[in-house]
Amino acid sequence: MSSSISAMPAVPQYLSIVKDEQASVNRWEKTSSSSQQALTAFKAEASSITTPDQLLKNYKALKVVLGAYNMSSNIDQTAVLKQLMTQDPTSSKSLAQRSGNASWKAFATAFSDWSTSPLSSEDTLSKIAQNYLTNGYESSVQDETPGLGDALYFTRTVTSDMKLSSIMADPKLLKVAEKVCGFDTTQFGALDYDQQVRLLGNKLDLSRLSTSQGVQRFAEQYLALLQISPEASTTPASMLTLYGSGGTSDGILSLFTGSSNSSSSSLYSALL
Repeated sequence: MSSSISAMPAVPQYLSIVKDEQASVNRWEKTSSSSQQALTAFKAEASSITTPDQLLKNYKALKVVLGAYNMSSNIDQTAVLKQLMTQDPTSSKSLAQRSGNASWKAFATAFSDWSTSPLSSEDTLSKIAQNYLTNGYESSVQDETPGLGDALYFTRTVTSDMKLSSIMADPKLLKVAEKVCGFDTTQFGALDYDQQVRLLGNKLDLSRLSTSQGVQRFAEQYLALLQISPEASTTPASMLTLYGSGGTSDGILSLFTGSSNSSSSSLYSALL
């Protein structure tokens, strides 16, 4: 991202990028030698990977594949990945279905049938490469401007029929929803899953996400709240903060209809 853009506050940056994120990704790719090298190595080795075990043992290829499905944090979770690649993703008993995580479901759907290697298709390789770059770009802008990458991910991931369970299962989506709904990051993440569902269900108006304009407005509000109340505060939250304080309507907050603060929770606690 150019210094002229990165020097702007988060909301103007977001509005500039979201108009054509793909163009921004393409420009970033030209400056990211590590991403270029990773994709070159991946494409060179993809045709030789014909089983789940071979993919799991090929760190370079696995890094790109998981990066494409927003699953980079799962790279060392071999047992989880093995289940996703060997179970029927349409079965209600499969890990993919029980998790409710859209990324896990998409990965399992793409990599559960090895009768013909999923990596033998040029179309599949192209999609993996593009998704890998998009997620890499969003991670890059996230590092420069906290929240920006998550806001972009939220905008392109949320659908008009998004369910609360799907948001709960995706740490990035959950982080945005928590902040806009007024929950304290640390305190909300410390609650058990059922408590989180109950509290977020009472605060999150999913009708706001029924249109692309509504989703974008939600993402803008998230960034505005981060600017006013940055994350990583070490101050313990009061019960009022935990349950979503009403807040004031001064400054930029008056542009929106919501509150403040955020976090993410473990998907595994709901599956154990």
